Amino acid sequence: MDHALSALPATEPPHDCPLCPRLAAFRHALQAEYPTWWNAPVPAFGDPDAWLVIVGLAPGKHGANRTGRPFTGDYAGELLYATLDKYGLSEGRFDARPDDGLQLRGAMLINAVRCLPPENKPTPEEIRTCRPFLEAPIAALPKAKVFVALGQIAHQSTVKALGGRLPKAKFGHLAEHRMPDGRLLIDSYHCSRYNQNTGRLTAPMFEAVFERALACRDG
Repeated sequence: MDHALSALPATEPPHDCPLCPRLAAFRHALQAEYPTWWNAPVPAFGDPDAWLVIVGLAPGKHGANRTGRPFTGDYAGELLYATLDKYGLSEGRFDARPDDGLQLRGAMLINAVRCLPPENKPTPEEIRTCRPFLEAPIAALPKAKVFVALGQIAHQSTVKALGGRLPKAKFGHLAEHRMPDGRLLIDSYHCSRYNQNTGRLTAPMFEAVFERALACRDG
């Protein structure tokens, strides 16, 4: 798998991106420990004609950092891809492998931070440094009118990427924010294992976000 298979190849960071020294060092250590893993910035995945953009936090160690596809190979992806299937936003069967043939329809997945951060916690500087790799694919998706941010970091990066102001856009599950250019951002708690196991996020709560997104597309 390489950037030729990215949904938006011209917008991707370099395969061995050096811009965040801490993340690059962590990646190089994992390349030595797990040489068969992806271990690189994870490209966007989805439909270049997407009306919906889903922004995640960052690759999971055993998920996207291993497989090279967002939300593929770890617990968070099970709920996300099941929800996309339920609402007609994917075709094919999700089998937690990048070669399972799954395709998205009308949706695009992009992480706010493209590389795996230690303990799943990117620094503010790393989030800022990676923002151009969120802005570029957004600019390459002229039909995108609804955005779903999974968690607070994704929310903050998406607001800034869309030209909004954070004091006017407070994060909250199912909160809606109209951006300066008219596009809509809907917040969701992240579909992480922790949030699901603690009950902070349930499947019906997550589905409500996508029901609202579809209503806004059609409204």
